[in-house]
Amino acid sequence: MKPGPSNNVFPRWLNRLRIVLGAGAAFGGVYVVTLFAYGASPKTLNVGFAPEQPVAFSHALHAGELALDCRYCHTTVELGARAAVPPTETCMNCHARIRTQSEALAPIVASWTTGEPVHWKRVHDLPDYVYFDHSAHVTRGVGCVTCHGRIDTMDRVRQEQPLSMGWCLDCHRDPTPNLRPPQFATSMEWQPDKPARELGAELARARNIRPSTDCSTCHR
Repeated sequence: MKPGPSNNVFPRWLNRLRIVLGAGAAFGGVYVVTLFAYGASPKTLNVGFAPEQPVAFSHALHAGELALDCRYCHTTVELGARAAVPPTETCMNCHARIRTQSEALAPIVASWTTGEPVHWKRVHDLPDYVYFDHSAHVTRGVGCVTCHGRIDTMDRVRQEQPLSMGWCLDCHRDPTPNLRPPQFATSMEWQPDKPARELGAELARARNIRPSTDCSTCHR
């Protein structure tokens, strides 16, 4: 006896595809929730993190007492996404003549002699899945102190802000308290001549500053 016509409209392999798609959707949901919780948590990075560096470089001395501009060492903050760590040559611009026999500067002299870079320890280290552009912030008038605190008072650099996704989004939703004239972006001691939010609102209107809160802005 011949079998009757099949009542199945779709091919059988779709049954397996349904299982695979279901598992993929479940995994994707867990991934998104985990990613959001990790990125939005204030504990993503440690406030107060201040690692010991191979050279005891004091920002309180250089940026504070000597008033060196941030851009002398971090030359790319206005030009690119990364704030460049200064090479040994930058240090030796001064220290080829100043305190040349200092024991504290021995690693710098050794680096200059051998060509081996000084292995500085990163303090402000965003997750790899986050894109941050220094130039986009500095050239629009977000001061260094907003994210890094009063670097000019620190003998050892420490992390002052959580740098979490929630913290960044708070600023993107309302940047006005953190805006200043761009020429003062690297000034540590600058103070507004009117309420910060009022001045920031004026600058935002004049420069059409409306930070995006779209996911693709920081997650590319």
